[in-house]
Amino acid sequence: MSGICGLFNLDGEPAAEADVQDMASWLRRRGPDRIGASSDGPVSMGHAMLATTPEAVREPQPLVHTESGCTIAADVRLDYRSDLLSALGVQANDVGDAELVLRAYLRWGERCVEYLVGDFAFAIWDPSKRQLFCARDHFGLRPFYYFWEAGKRFIFASEARAILVLSSVPYEISLGRVADFLVPGLEWIDYTSTFFENVLRLPPGHSLTATPDGLDISEYWKPQPGPELNFRTDDEYRQGFLDVLSASIRSRMRAPEGAVGSMLSGGLDSGTIVAIARDIQHELGGGPLPTYSAIQTEETDCAESRAISAAQNMPLLSPTSICPGDLKGQYDSFVSGYDEPFDSEFTFLRAIYKTAQAAGQSVIFDGMGGDLVLAPGSYIVRLLRTGHLGLAWSEMKGEIKHWDSGSLVPQTLYYLRSAFLPHRVTRKLRRLLRKDSASAYLNASMISRDFASSVDLDRRWARYRQTFDLVETSDYAVELADLIRPNVTGGRERYGRIAAATAIEPRDPYLDKRVVEYCTRLPGRFRQRDGWYKVIQRDVMAGRLPDEVRWAVGKPHVGWHFSVAVTREAIERGSLTPHSLLDDLARFTDAQKLSDAWRTFEDGSDPMPLHSAHVLSIWLRENEDRPVVPNGPFG
Repeated sequence: MSGICGLFNLDGEPAAEADVQDMASWLRRRGPDRIGASSDGPVSMGHAMLATTPEAVREPQPLVHTESGCTIAADVRLDYRSDLLSALGVQANDVGDAELVLRAYLRWGERCVEYLVGDFAFAIWDPSKRQLFCARDHFGLRPFYYFWEAGKRFIFASEARAILVLSSVPYEISLGRVADFLVPGLEWIDYTSTFFENVLRLPPGHSLTATPDGLDISEYWKPQPGPELNFRTDDEYRQGFLDVLSASIRSRMRAPEGAVGSMLSGGLDSGTIVAIARDIQHELGGGPLPTYSAIQTEETDCAESRAISAAQNMPLLSPTSICPGDLKGQYDSFVSGYDEPFDSEFTFLRAIYKTAQAAGQSVIFDGMGGDLVLAPGSYIVRLLRTGHLGLAWSEMKGEIKHWDSGSLVPQTLYYLRSAFLPHRVTRKLRRLLRKDSASAYLNASMISRDFASSVDLDRRWARYRQTFDLVETSDYAVELADLIRPNVTGGRERYGRIAAATAIEPRDPYLDKRVVEYCTRLPGRFRQRDGWYKVIQRDVMAGRLPDEVRWAVGKPHVGWHFSVAVTREAIERGSLTPHSLLDDLARFTDAQKLSDAWRTFEDGSDPMPLHSAHVLSIWLRENEDRPVVPNGPFG
């Protein structure tokens, strides 16, 4: 993922290119291949290039269109380029993605986003209109942060702290977001807030136009349900799914030679990606596909380890396993430098990206979006509502058998309530029972009541519920479409932030606009059968993926072992003590709950709260003052 940045003086004063150079210097870690800057009157833009496509190796950025004077800075990878090339009448297929976006803008104006498919965040300066047009991709796989001061300036960048290196931007940590970190669930409170006051995120699927007269933000796309697919045979549904997913993976294989690798978790989604990608790589004449798997130890015998082992034994792979013990002696690089405290929960992810980077990869596949795109949703509820009681009963029993989801009686009562009590009634009951309020989560978190009150936690909880308060609908496709983006955005942004710190570009074939549009139209029986989820994917991968992966029951996640390992090393080194932690977090946390976190870490019953508290304390110390511009290439 490359880095973009820029500033627009709304009062018409010439922009200081030195400011953009400072911002671009900060972004150099995410774009180490090439750095550039360009100025035109009141606008200056910068770019830090991570060349993850063959065209990007040669494409200069920021890119200026000579005839119109329009300038683009883009963090972009376009998919299905042939469609766009044809629509634009471009004959050469070696045109860079940023140039294609700029040409699309020159042809269709702000409607250009309707023709783009892929991962992107970009800004285009149009001097004839005296406007800066910006956009972020459909699912928010590329970041876009901005600062706005009416009538004076608009500043944007791929990272919040790249904006904050400028002394003209007020610097203040958002205490509300600190509270969100301490209270489970509030990470996804909205699509716009950040850990810094005055710096905002552009939501996924939105565009932004900045002019001297104001700021206009509009949504250009969201997951839209279409009519349910109606093929003649089940095999047609399966082949359609395989075709659209394979096309997504093939599109994302476009990269310099040897740059592509993949995570391999032992789960169905990453296994499917790897099985298809290695065949495509072989077809294209490439070598074995590098894969990276997080495991507890080489000797551990658990469900996930067995599934990973089976997957790694597939032909045409070059597998690498990473254990928590591999982090020994690297404490500082795994507890510091996170863009947000939330990212610290993915210690294993940083370990994978660092290992892949050291091996020469700059593109890493993952299957994070598969759980949402192929979620069973309310399939059983709809079976009950439509009178298919026997099938609903069979599916409930299957869920308990395969996923250890409880006992049959409470499971049945839950589904009956969901099927026949209106959503507004169940929501009201939960609130009356205080099971859906901020106070219900206070006891489950380390936040102090005084701090919770100071940030008006009840109001923040109401804001979170507004973001996720999906309207009840009888249309299955509408429900699935509404679920996808809110649940995906927070997780994908974590992946992106961690990857960028190691100059890695993550690619998720499930979060492809065409894959999502196909999957939201699938009948429910292709999502769940006999209690098995993602059944269409299990079917199409027969003979392509080992049965140990295809029919694995449960998948114990080993990622937390990596976080525990670095926390334990901090204690052994003496850099983490009860007194030091209390001193750092006294303003935000309850002393007794911090003490409980130490106890649950030591007895192993719940080690993650201490890890989270420790990383929060480090993050607060690191961000106490405005970030300092690193030595850049412009001096």
